[in-house]
Amino acid sequence: MALQGNLRDFSAMEILQLVGSQKKSGCLVMEWNTERFVVWVNDGRIVSTRQPGLSKDDPLARFLRQANRLSDEQFRGLMQIQKESGRDFEELLATGLYLEKEDLAMFVERQVLDDLSRLVRWENGTYRFDPAVNWPNEPLISLSMEGAMIEAARRVDEQKRFVSVFRDPHQILVVHDLPDPDEPLSEEERELFGIVDGQRTVAEVVAAAPLSEYEAYESLHRMLESKWISFVGRRDPGITTPVTPIAPPRRRGPRGPAWLREGAVAAAVVAAISMASLFSASMQAKVEPDLANDVYAAARVRDLRLAVDLFARERGEFPHRLVDLADDRWIEPSELVIPGYVVTYQVHAGGTDYELTLTRDR
Repeated sequence: MALQGNLRDFSAMEILQLVGSQKKSGCLVMEWNTERFVVWVNDGRIVSTRQPGLSKDDPLARFLRQANRLSDEQFRGLMQIQKESGRDFEELLATGLYLEKEDLAMFVERQVLDDLSRLVRWENGTYRFDPAVNWPNEPLISLSMEGAMIEAARRVDEQKRFVSVFRDPHQILVVHDLPDPDEPLSEEERELFGIVDGQRTVAEVVAAAPLSEYEAYESLHRMLESKWISFVGRRDPGITTPVTPIAPPRRRGPRGPAWLREGAVAAAVVAAISMASLFSASMQAKVEPDLANDVYAAARVRDLRLAVDLFARERGEFPHRLVDLADDRWIEPSELVIPGYVVTYQVHAGGTDYELTLTRDR
Protein backbone atom coordinates (compact mmCIF):
# COMPACT_ATOMS: atom_id res chain seq x y z
CA MET A 1 0.00 0.00 0.00
CA ALA A 2 1.35 3.41 -1.02
CA LEU A 3 2.19 6.04 1.60
CA GLN A 4 1.39 9.61 0.65
CA GLY A 5 0.81 13.02 2.15
CA ASN A 6 1.92 16.65 2.35
CA LEU A 7 5.36 17.93 3.33
CA ARG A 8 3.75 20.60 5.52
CA ASP A 9 2.74 17.80 7.89
CA PHE A 10 5.93 15.74 7.67
CA SER A 11 9.22 17.12 6.40
CA ALA A 12 11.25 15.45 3.67
CA MET A 13 13.81 14.38 6.27
CA GLU A 14 11.13 12.82 8.48
CA ILE A 15 9.68 10.83 5.59
CA LEU A 16 13.14 9.58 4.59
CA GLN A 17 13.97 8.62 8.17
CA LEU A 18 10.69 6.69 8.43
CA VAL A 19 11.39 4.76 5.22
CA GLY A 20 14.92 4.02 6.42
CA SER A 21 14.04 2.95 9.95
CA GLN A 22 11.38 0.53 8.67
CA LYS A 23 13.79 -0.85 6.06
CA LYS A 24 11.35 -0.25 3.23
CA SER A 25 12.04 -0.96 -0.44
CA GLY A 26 10.44 1.05 -3.22
CA CYS A 27 10.35 4.51 -4.75
CA LEU A 28 9.70 7.76 -2.89
CA VAL A 29 8.52 10.62 -5.12
CA MET A 30 8.38 14.20 -3.85
CA GLU A 31 7.00 17.11 -5.85
CA TRP A 32 6.98 20.85 -5.23
CA ASN A 33 5.70 23.21 -7.92
CA THR A 34 7.58 22.17 -11.06
CA GLU A 35 10.29 20.23 -9.22
CA ARG A 36 10.22 16.45 -8.88
CA PHE A 37 12.57 14.35 -6.81
CA VAL A 38 12.84 10.56 -6.57
CA VAL A 39 14.61 8.41 -3.99
CA TRP A 40 14.95 4.69 -4.64
CA VAL A 41 15.49 2.58 -1.53
CA ASN A 42 16.31 -1.06 -0.96
CA ASP A 43 15.85 -2.38 2.60
CA GLY A 44 15.86 1.19 3.84
CA ARG A 45 19.12 2.11 2.10
CA ILE A 46 19.40 4.65 -0.74
CA VAL A 47 20.44 3.19 -4.09
CA SER A 48 19.62 6.06 -6.48
CA THR A 49 17.98 9.48 -6.86
CA ARG A 50 17.39 9.38 -10.62
CA GLN A 51 14.98 7.75 -13.01
CA PRO A 52 16.17 4.68 -14.94
CA GLY A 53 17.18 5.27 -18.54
CA LEU A 54 18.57 8.66 -19.57
CA SER A 55 16.68 11.93 -19.79
CA LYS A 56 17.97 15.36 -20.80
CA ASP A 57 17.84 16.48 -17.16
CA ASP A 58 19.26 13.29 -15.66
CA PRO A 59 20.86 14.35 -12.33
CA LEU A 60 23.86 12.03 -12.72
CA ALA A 61 24.53 13.32 -16.24
CA ARG A 62 24.23 16.87 -14.97
CA PHE A 63 26.65 16.14 -12.14
CA LEU A 64 29.22 14.47 -14.43
CA ARG A 65 29.07 17.37 -16.87
CA GLN A 66 29.45 19.87 -14.05
CA ALA A 67 32.44 17.87 -12.81
CA ASN A 68 33.89 17.91 -16.35
CA ARG A 69 33.91 14.12 -16.53
CA LEU A 70 31.45 14.00 -19.43
CA SER A 71 31.54 16.34 -22.43
CA ASP A 72 28.48 17.65 -24.27
CA GLU A 73 29.46 15.56 -27.27
CA GLN A 74 29.73 12.40 -25.18
CA PHE A 75 26.37 13.12 -23.57
CA ARG A 76 24.66 13.53 -26.93
CA GLY A 77 26.19 10.27 -28.11
CA LEU A 78 25.03 8.44 -24.99
CA MET A 79 21.53 9.87 -25.42
CA GLN A 80 21.39 8.37 -28.90
CA ILE A 81 22.74 5.00 -27.75
CA GLN A 82 20.25 4.87 -24.88
CA LYS A 83 17.39 5.73 -27.20
CA GLU A 84 18.31 2.86 -29.50
CA SER A 85 19.17 0.28 -26.82
CA GLY A 86 16.93 1.21 -23.90
CA ARG A 87 19.82 0.54 -21.49
CA ASP A 88 20.35 2.58 -18.35
CA PHE A 89 22.78 5.49 -18.26
CA GLU A 90 24.93 3.93 -15.52
CA GLU A 91 25.30 0.72 -17.54
CA LEU A 92 26.29 2.67 -20.66
CA LEU A 93 28.94 4.58 -18.73
CA ALA A 94 30.44 1.41 -17.27
CA THR A 95 30.36 -0.78 -20.37
CA GLY A 96 31.55 2.08 -22.60
CA LEU A 97 34.53 2.65 -20.26
CA TYR A 98 33.67 6.30 -19.81
CA LEU A 99 34.40 5.66 -16.13
CA GLU A 100 35.75 2.73 -14.19
CA LYS A 101 33.03 1.06 -12.12
CA GLU A 102 34.60 2.16 -8.83
CA ASP A 103 34.89 5.77 -10.05
CA LEU A 104 31.33 5.67 -11.34
CA ALA A 105 30.04 4.47 -7.96
CA MET A 106 31.91 7.33 -6.29
CA PHE A 107 30.31 9.87 -8.61
CA VAL A 108 26.86 8.36 -8.07
CA GLU A 109 27.31 8.71 -4.31
CA ARG A 110 28.46 12.32 -4.66
CA GLN A 111 25.48 13.09 -6.91
CA VAL A 112 23.02 11.50 -4.46
CA LEU A 113 24.39 13.46 -1.50
CA ASP A 114 24.35 16.66 -3.52
CA ASP A 115 20.70 16.09 -4.42
CA LEU A 116 19.69 15.17 -0.87
CA SER A 117 21.23 18.36 0.55
CA ARG A 118 18.77 20.31 -1.61
CA LEU A 119 15.81 18.05 -0.92
CA VAL A 120 16.00 18.29 2.89
CA ARG A 121 15.40 22.05 2.62
CA TRP A 122 11.99 21.58 1.01
CA GLU A 123 9.26 23.03 3.21
CA ASN A 124 6.26 22.38 0.97
CA GLY A 125 5.13 19.85 -1.59
CA THR A 126 3.74 16.33 -1.66
CA TYR A 127 5.21 12.88 -1.21
CA ARG A 128 4.24 9.39 -2.28
CA PHE A 129 6.06 6.17 -1.45
CA ASP A 130 5.24 3.12 -3.58
CA PRO A 131 6.68 -0.19 -2.32
CA ALA A 132 5.58 -1.95 -5.51
CA VAL A 133 8.06 -0.03 -7.68
CA ASN A 134 11.73 -0.94 -7.20
CA TRP A 135 15.02 0.13 -8.75
CA PRO A 136 15.27 -2.13 -11.82
CA ASN A 137 19.06 -2.28 -12.16
CA GLU A 138 21.94 -3.62 -10.12
CA PRO A 139 22.64 -0.75 -7.70
CA LEU A 140 26.12 0.75 -7.71
CA ILE A 141 25.71 2.18 -4.21
CA SER A 142 23.80 1.39 -1.02
CA LEU A 143 23.88 4.33 1.37
CA SER A 144 22.77 4.25 4.97
CA MET A 145 19.70 6.45 5.28
CA GLU A 146 20.81 7.75 8.66
CA GLY A 147 24.33 8.52 7.46
CA ALA A 148 23.06 10.23 4.31
CA MET A 149 20.63 12.38 6.30
CA ILE A 150 23.34 13.43 8.75
CA GLU A 151 25.62 14.41 5.86
CA ALA A 152 22.81 16.31 4.09
CA ALA A 153 21.98 18.21 7.28
CA ARG A 154 25.67 19.00 7.82
CA ARG A 155 25.94 20.42 4.33
CA VAL A 156 22.92 22.66 4.86
CA ASP A 157 24.54 24.08 8.01
CA GLU A 158 27.89 24.52 6.25
CA GLN A 159 26.31 26.34 3.34
CA LYS A 160 25.05 28.99 5.75
CA ARG A 161 28.69 29.65 6.72
CA PHE A 162 29.80 29.75 3.09
CA VAL A 163 27.20 32.43 2.33
CA SER A 164 28.72 34.71 4.98
CA VAL A 165 32.35 34.07 3.98
CA PHE A 166 31.78 34.28 0.22
CA ARG A 167 29.03 36.90 0.36
CA ASP A 168 30.59 38.73 -2.58
CA PRO A 169 31.10 36.30 -5.49
CA HIS A 170 32.98 38.98 -7.44
CA GLN A 171 36.03 38.96 -5.15
CA ILE A 172 39.22 37.71 -6.80
CA LEU A 173 41.10 34.74 -5.33
CA VAL A 174 44.85 34.15 -5.40
CA VAL A 175 47.13 31.43 -4.05
CA HIS A 176 48.72 32.89 -0.92
CA ASP A 177 50.91 30.02 0.32
CA LEU A 178 51.59 26.36 -0.39
CA PRO A 179 50.47 23.70 2.10
CA ASP A 180 53.15 21.89 4.06
CA PRO A 181 54.42 18.83 2.16
CA ASP A 182 52.89 16.48 4.74
CA GLU A 183 49.53 18.27 4.78
CA PRO A 184 46.79 15.90 3.56
CA LEU A 185 44.97 17.48 0.62
CA SER A 186 41.60 16.36 -0.66
CA GLU A 187 41.07 15.67 -4.34
CA GLU A 188 38.86 18.77 -4.48
CA GLU A 189 41.58 20.99 -3.05
CA ARG A 190 44.11 19.68 -5.56
CA GLU A 191 41.71 20.53 -8.38
CA LEU A 192 41.18 24.08 -7.11
CA PHE A 193 44.89 24.84 -6.72
CA GLY A 194 45.11 24.60 -10.50
CA ILE A 195 42.28 27.11 -11.02
CA VAL A 196 42.86 29.86 -8.45
CA ASP A 197 45.16 32.14 -10.44
CA GLY A 198 44.76 35.68 -9.14
CA GLN A 199 42.50 36.60 -12.06
CA ARG A 200 39.31 34.61 -11.54
CA THR A 201 36.58 35.71 -9.15
CA VAL A 202 35.01 33.37 -6.61
CA ALA A 203 32.08 32.77 -8.95
CA GLU A 204 34.41 32.01 -11.88
CA VAL A 205 36.52 29.60 -9.82
CA VAL A 206 33.39 27.71 -8.76
CA ALA A 207 32.13 27.63 -12.36
CA ALA A 208 35.46 26.36 -13.69
CA ALA A 209 36.00 23.76 -10.97
CA PRO A 210 35.30 20.11 -11.88
CA LEU A 211 33.19 19.89 -8.71
CA SER A 212 29.65 20.44 -7.54
CA GLU A 213 28.90 23.91 -6.22
CA TYR A 214 28.89 22.68 -2.62
CA GLU A 215 32.18 20.77 -3.03
CA ALA A 216 33.84 23.83 -4.56
CA TYR A 217 32.75 26.19 -1.78
CA GLU A 218 33.61 23.66 0.94
CA SER A 219 37.15 23.27 -0.40
CA LEU A 220 37.63 27.00 -0.96
CA HIS A 221 36.49 27.65 2.60
CA ARG A 222 39.08 25.25 4.05
CA MET A 223 41.80 26.66 1.81
CA LEU A 224 40.90 30.17 2.93
CA GLU A 225 40.94 29.19 6.61
CA SER A 226 44.31 27.48 6.11
CA LYS A 227 45.62 30.72 4.50
CA TRP A 228 46.54 28.86 1.32
CA ILE A 229 44.43 31.29 -0.69
CA SER A 230 43.24 34.83 -0.06
CA PHE A 231 41.15 37.63 -1.54
CA VAL A 232 43.14 40.18 -3.53
CA GLY A 233 40.52 42.52 -4.91
CA ARG A 234 37.23 42.64 -6.70
CA ARG A 235 36.04 42.81 -10.29
CA ASP A 236 32.71 44.43 -10.96
CA PRO A 237 29.98 42.33 -12.60
CA GLY A 238 29.94 42.60 -16.37
CA ILE A 239 33.75 42.69 -16.65
CA THR A 240 34.70 39.10 -17.33
CA THR A 241 37.75 37.04 -18.06
CA PRO A 242 37.58 33.77 -20.00
CA VAL A 243 36.79 30.83 -17.72
CA THR A 244 38.12 27.59 -19.15
CA PRO A 245 36.80 24.48 -17.36
CA ILE A 246 39.17 21.53 -16.98
CA ALA A 247 38.69 19.37 -20.03
CA PRO A 248 37.04 15.97 -19.58
CA PRO A 249 39.37 13.00 -19.89
CA ARG A 250 39.67 11.11 -23.14
CA ARG A 251 36.93 8.54 -23.42
CA ARG A 252 39.01 5.48 -22.63
CA GLY A 253 41.89 7.11 -20.81
CA PRO A 254 42.28 6.61 -17.05
CA ARG A 255 42.85 9.64 -14.86
CA GLY A 256 46.24 8.32 -13.84
CA PRO A 257 47.73 7.70 -10.40
CA ALA A 258 47.18 10.33 -7.71
CA TRP A 259 50.83 11.44 -7.52
CA LEU A 260 50.79 12.34 -11.21
CA ARG A 261 47.67 14.46 -10.80
CA GLU A 262 49.34 16.11 -7.82
CA GLY A 263 52.35 16.86 -9.99
CA ALA A 264 50.22 18.54 -12.63
CA VAL A 265 48.45 20.59 -9.98
CA ALA A 266 51.79 21.50 -8.43
CA ALA A 267 52.82 23.06 -11.73
CA ALA A 268 49.70 25.20 -11.74
CA VAL A 269 50.16 26.13 -8.09
CA VAL A 270 53.71 27.30 -8.71
CA ALA A 271 52.48 29.41 -11.61
CA ALA A 272 49.73 30.95 -9.50
CA ILE A 273 52.03 31.76 -6.59
CA SER A 274 54.58 33.26 -8.96
CA MET A 275 51.90 35.45 -10.52
CA ALA A 276 50.65 36.59 -7.12
CA SER A 277 54.09 37.67 -5.93
CA LEU A 278 55.07 39.21 -9.29
CA PHE A 279 57.77 36.60 -9.62
CA SER A 280 60.21 38.17 -7.23
CA ALA A 281 63.90 37.43 -6.94
CA SER A 282 63.33 33.73 -6.25
CA MET A 283 62.60 33.06 -9.93
CA GLN A 284 65.10 30.68 -11.51
CA ALA A 285 63.97 30.47 -15.15
CA LYS A 286 66.80 30.54 -17.65
CA VAL A 287 66.18 33.61 -19.80
CA GLU A 288 68.40 36.13 -21.51
CA PRO A 289 69.51 39.09 -19.37
CA ASP A 290 67.44 41.59 -21.37
CA LEU A 291 64.29 39.57 -20.54
CA ALA A 292 64.84 39.61 -16.80
CA ASN A 293 62.17 42.29 -16.32
CA ASP A 294 59.53 40.51 -18.40
CA VAL A 295 57.89 38.61 -15.56
CA TYR A 296 55.18 37.14 -17.77
CA ALA A 297 57.61 35.54 -20.22
CA ALA A 298 59.91 34.36 -17.43
CA ALA A 299 56.97 32.77 -15.64
CA ARG A 300 55.88 30.90 -18.75
CA VAL A 301 59.41 29.53 -19.17
CA ARG A 302 59.42 28.42 -15.56
CA ASP A 303 56.09 26.64 -16.05
CA LEU A 304 57.44 24.85 -19.11
CA ARG A 305 60.56 23.72 -17.27
CA LEU A 306 58.52 22.36 -14.38
CA ALA A 307 56.25 20.48 -16.79
CA VAL A 308 59.30 19.00 -18.52
CA ASP A 309 60.69 17.82 -15.18
CA LEU A 310 57.39 16.26 -14.13
CA PHE A 311 57.09 14.53 -17.50
CA ALA A 312 60.58 13.07 -17.03
CA ARG A 313 59.70 11.83 -13.55
CA GLU A 314 56.79 9.85 -14.97
CA ARG A 315 58.35 8.61 -18.22
CA GLY A 316 61.97 8.20 -17.16
CA GLU A 317 63.11 10.49 -20.00
CA PHE A 318 62.67 14.07 -21.13
CA PRO A 319 60.08 14.77 -23.84
CA HIS A 320 61.55 14.72 -27.33
CA ARG A 321 59.50 17.82 -28.23
CA LEU A 322 57.66 20.39 -26.14
CA VAL A 323 54.44 19.51 -27.97
CA ASP A 324 54.62 16.11 -26.22
CA LEU A 325 53.69 17.94 -23.01
CA ALA A 326 50.46 19.13 -24.59
CA ASP A 327 49.75 15.76 -26.20
CA ASP A 328 49.99 14.12 -22.77
CA ARG A 329 47.94 16.96 -21.22
CA TRP A 330 50.56 18.21 -18.79
CA ILE A 331 49.88 21.69 -20.16
CA GLU A 332 47.50 23.31 -22.63
CA PRO A 333 48.71 23.78 -26.25
CA SER A 334 48.37 27.55 -25.83
CA GLU A 335 51.00 27.45 -23.07
CA LEU A 336 53.64 26.42 -25.62
CA VAL A 337 53.40 29.82 -27.28
CA ILE A 338 54.80 32.95 -25.63
CA PRO A 339 53.80 36.04 -27.62
CA GLY A 340 56.79 38.06 -28.80
CA TYR A 341 59.32 35.28 -28.20
CA VAL A 342 60.75 32.12 -29.72
CA VAL A 343 61.00 29.10 -27.45
CA THR A 344 63.92 26.77 -28.17
CA TYR A 345 64.01 23.30 -26.66
CA GLN A 346 66.64 20.62 -27.15
CA VAL A 347 67.50 17.41 -25.29
CA HIS A 348 71.24 16.96 -24.80
CA ALA A 349 73.05 13.95 -26.20
CA GLY A 350 72.53 10.98 -23.91
CA GLY A 351 69.21 12.39 -22.69
CA THR A 352 70.55 13.37 -19.26
CA ASP A 353 69.69 17.07 -19.53
CA TYR A 354 67.98 19.58 -21.78
CA GLU A 355 68.18 23.19 -22.86
CA LEU A 356 65.15 25.49 -22.82
CA THR A 357 65.76 29.10 -23.80
CA LEU A 358 63.68 32.12 -24.71
CA THR A 359 64.72 34.78 -27.24
CA ARG A 360 62.90 37.75 -28.69
CA ASP A 361 61.03 37.21 -31.92
CA ARG A 362 62.53 40.03 -33.96
